[in-house]
Amino acid sequence: MRVEIGFHDREEEIKELMNILDTRPDIITFVYGPINSGKTELFNYLIGKLPEKYKVFYINLRGVYVREADDFLKVLFEVEEEERTVREFLKVVIDALPRSVGGIPIPKSAFLMFFEGKEVENVFRYFEMFFKRISEKFIPVLIMDELQVIKDVKIDELLIYKLFNFFIRLTKELHTCHVFAVTSDSLFIERIYAEAMLHGRCRFLLVDDFNYEETKEFLKRKGLSDEEIAYVWENVGGKPVYLVEIVKSEDKRKKVEELLSVRESEIRQRLKILREFGERISIYGEEYNVDYERVIEALSMFAEREHIDNDEIDEISKRYLVKLNILFADPVRGKIKTQSKIDLIAIRNILHAC
Repeated sequence: MRVEIGFHDREEEIKELMNILDTRPDIITFVYGPINSGKTELFNYLIGKLPEKYKVFYINLRGVYVREADDFLKVLFEVEEEERTVREFLKVVIDALPRSVGGIPIPKSAFLMFFEGKEVENVFRYFEMFFKRISEKFIPVLIMDELQVIKDVKIDELLIYKLFNFFIRLTKELHTCHVFAVTSDSLFIERIYAEAMLHGRCRFLLVDDFNYEETKEFLKRKGLSDEEIAYVWENVGGKPVYLVEIVKSEDKRKKVEELLSVRESEIRQRLKILREFGERISIYGEEYNVDYERVIEALSMFAEREHIDNDEIDEISKRYLVKLNILFADPVRGKIKTQSKIDLIAIRNILHAC
């Protein structure tokens, strides 16, 4: 059975995104949330509903391994094989563009020049010229999904800072293009939130798992009984990807038990490895030992609570558990929670057995 849920009951987020798109570009929007909370599906739905006056450039870095300039350039562009000057190319391509494309169109000659010379600054100059020309007829929208992929890439200096400066120029200075940066990496968002160069130049939009009412409405529409809905919410919560699996399953209760068992086993295994072999984590370039007892102490805070404050947990344990996608840290609200209700229950089961 095919189940579509990505944009289910996202009216609040869609309204906020449309309010942004209806105004002049003047600030970068960082869209963040727990893994599999529906961020990408939300944008896919939004793109399909936008009026023709918008031209969307959606660059998805998910699964892309970016080590250097070559990797970055390959994923940014859609190369036009026909030989044309940049001026001739832009004159023709702007009117021919579909509503949404997966990269920035560029003539082959210009791409090869950038690629061979690794001239990132010239890439941004081309982008600036491209979006200026687009903005004469349309409203350009640049979406970069899973932006954290390039957070540690260095080209003279960290590439991410060059990209931020470019985003600031597009929005705050030139007002030519809306820029959305999407990520499920809460440590990356924490880094962005603390970045001085972005103060007053960006906003943050949280796309979270469904709340109870949203989950109930979705499951009811898919034919689940009130008893099944209550069981799913109590044991799984509103993680969209899990709800899809449950709805597609013939035996809903068995699927819930299976999901919980798998996640509990995964977390137990990670803790076993930590206890027996130890692990190290890099924070701002320095290596630190992860202490098993302190990690258990951090997890114990969730025995009776669903959220804790950021300053209640030591930084090493927090970063370790966030990197494992067990915890989700929200720096904007200063709160930490588990990545899902299943993680919360799995943690409580593990603590109870200790």
